[in-house]
Amino acid sequence: MNDPGTKKKRKQIIIHVDMDAFYASVEIRDDPSLKGKPLIIGAMPNERGVVATCSYEARKYGVHSAMNIKEAYRRCPQGIYMRPNFDKYREASNQIRKIWNDYAVVMEPVALDEAYLDVTYSAGSFERACEMAKEIKSRTRSELGLTCSVGIAYSKTAAKTASEEKKPDGYFEIRTAEDFVNLMIDRDVQSLYTVGAKTAEKLKRMGINTVRDIQERQDDVLKHFGKHGRLICDLALGIDDRKVVAYKPEDAKSISRELTFQEDVIDQQLLEDVLFLLAMGVERRAARHGLHGGGVTLKITYKDMKSITRSKLVPSCDSAAEIWKETSQLLETIEKRPVRLIGAGIYNLTGDEGRQISIDDYMEVSAEEKQRIIDNKLAELGERYHLDFAGKLEKIFTGTTLYKTAEYMRKHK
Repeated sequence: MNDPGTKKKRKQIIIHVDMDAFYASVEIRDDPSLKGKPLIIGAMPNERGVVATCSYEARKYGVHSAMNIKEAYRRCPQGIYMRPNFDKYREASNQIRKIWNDYAVVMEPVALDEAYLDVTYSAGSFERACEMAKEIKSRTRSELGLTCSVGIAYSKTAAKTASEEKKPDGYFEIRTAEDFVNLMIDRDVQSLYTVGAKTAEKLKRMGINTVRDIQERQDDVLKHFGKHGRLICDLALGIDDRKVVAYKPEDAKSISRELTFQEDVIDQQLLEDVLFLLAMGVERRAARHGLHGGGVTLKITYKDMKSITRSKLVPSCDSAAEIWKETSQLLETIEKRPVRLIGAGIYNLTGDEGRQISIDDYMEVSAEEKQRIIDNKLAELGERYHLDFAGKLEKIFTGTTLYKTAEYMRKHK
């Protein structure tokens, strides 16, 4: 395992995901008769209010988010106007974030439909990050019937810029600061992150109209904008070392994997076997970052959408054998009825330096013994479901392959 101190020096790899016309897309997905029509979500034309979002067909008429609804109606009287259904959008957002969490070490949501994903260590390389981004797009379409635009870059600003570059249903990469500058150098100052309409107006009154102008007149920008000016100048040069920050602190203090079945499952043996695959995925993610858990969690969502979570303190829990053993025991304690979703995880994370001595250490449970448990379980699964795991384990725990494997197991039980 690499020294954690070395990992901190690795260049950031960040994916920015932005759903395309999110509210409108959810409504169109649920009512295909709306497809191809100018759909406007927000207040009704005879009410006070604004546009929450609109379809791309409505945008052709100049309608956009935050526009006064009466102005939207003036521009597009033939539009279809709907009030937003936030319960529906939150549900879709939760489903989207479950996909994002399969890839990100840390996720920073910006809204229901947008987030930064830190994949520096989960990807390990820019090439793998690009594969992840494409998997996110593919899964979003196949699992949720929605499209998103993704940007992969070395910084948050560049990732955000990249996701906007090819909208809708876009994909774009910005690998280096030089690439970012080459892309942005002759664009309007307002195309730069943090430069809003008022700041852009002030810059233009100073004769600073493009990103190139900011680079060439940094002293003037610093003089008139102070600390914000420093940020503007840095971004114009492609400099942005900001980290992805979890919206909730606990988001960065747990690692979990979840799986939703295509059909509800009542078979306890199958649930236990799928827990084993999830535990293997959690172990691999924890090992990448040199992390150890202080407890395990089991999550279950039943057929009626009722969700429960069970947890147990387990000092220094980081191996698949331990995670599987403990979550299987928790599974035995819950009500037996059709299960829609199952998840396993570890929490109270610490690095190697913060690891506590566990009972396994005292009892000298060796790595070889834990591996023997894993090998035996894999052989058992292979025999039960006619699966051959040889040389395929790494693929099973990435992208959609885990879902396909679990579905194969469900159908061949």
